[in-house]
Amino acid sequence: MQSGGRRPFFAERLFNSAKTRIECDMPDVAARRDPQIVSRAMRRVKSRDTTPEIALRKQLWRLGLRFRLHSRLPGKPDIVFPGKRVAVFVDGDFWHGRQWKTRGFDSLADQMNRVNRSQYWLQKLQRTIDRDKCTTAALEAAGWKVVRMWESEIRRNPDEAAARVAATVYGATR
Repeated sequence: MQSGGRRPFFAERLFNSAKTRIECDMPDVAARRDPQIVSRAMRRVKSRDTTPEIALRKQLWRLGLRFRLHSRLPGKPDIVFPGKRVAVFVDGDFWHGRQWKTRGFDSLADQMNRVNRSQYWLQKLQRTIDRDKCTTAALEAAGWKVVRMWESEIRRNPDEAAARVAATVYGATR
């Protein structure tokens, strides 16, 4: 390993029909990353118009459902059916605390034990889970039906996810 917690990385690619071997200096996974680089990467994490959200919206549109986007209701639902008072949230598996199930861990704490600053991440994700519960309760108390969809559910089967939302919309009475 080279100094500075970096290791050599070799990439091969075709260039003018000849294989070229390129040596790149990649950071070691265990090495501490520069906070500015981490900050830049985290700023690129989108909170709206994510791939699963767009896939769900396309399926809902194909079913003939019309909706509003990113309402100012509590929790800022991703999709809103104001006439039927239905709010849909598309929750990311990691940020909303479900990834441990999809990755085969015993619990969220078990997943977080394997990362740096595990207590910080565990508390952060637990606050998000608690906030989701509070938001759902507040909307339901105001007479809204709330549908929470996991990103992995939508990626696995967008038709089934849209059918679940449609059933709630068509079953909702105002």
